[in-house]
Amino acid sequence: MISLEQFSKDQLKIVNEAVATAEEIVGNHYKLSFSQWRRPKYDVKTLVDLSENEIILAENKIVGAEDEIVHGPFAQIIRYQGQKIDSSLSSSAYDFYKICLQDHSVISALRQSIKMLFFPFILYIITHELIHVVRFSNFSQNFEASPEEKLAEETRVHKHTNKMLFKQNFKGLSEVISFYHNWQ
Repeated sequence: MISLEQFSKDQLKIVNEAVATAEEIVGNHYKLSFSQWRRPKYDVKTLVDLSENEIILAENKIVGAEDEIVHGPFAQIIRYQGQKIDSSLSSSAYDFYKICLQDHSVISALRQSIKMLFFPFILYIITHELIHVVRFSNFSQNFEASPEEKLAEETRVHKHTNKMLFKQNFKGLSEVISFYHNWQ
């Protein structure tokens, strides 16, 4: 496998800040309580944690077979089927969404655009992906949509992301919103 560029330790700290900020922004927008926000099972991972293998998390077993590393997009969501290890009932199964940040694509885009800063760019990406998770979890959007519907959903989610972040006052955010303007 070709070695892909990964986020630095400093960038990973910024990713963690962006995740916390995006969770707050999206949670406030959808008026989700702490318990509601924790109900959709998801995780945000960077390249170092991405694989093609079955994943075991604490007392849960998460199963899936898609390639978590892709070239082109800045992130993708993989839906896995989760279930308590000690449970054999299909009624205990749940969807687990893994937001797979593509470090190499993010770093490449930032190198090509001298106007964008890391924090607002990664904040936009994570906010966008969390909106998808909420929409999948509350059945506003089907995860298994047709390619045409997926493209329409991308446009809708970019509009939601822009609306949520437009109110925020982070240095460099307007450049990121401009970068994504064509999706609106």
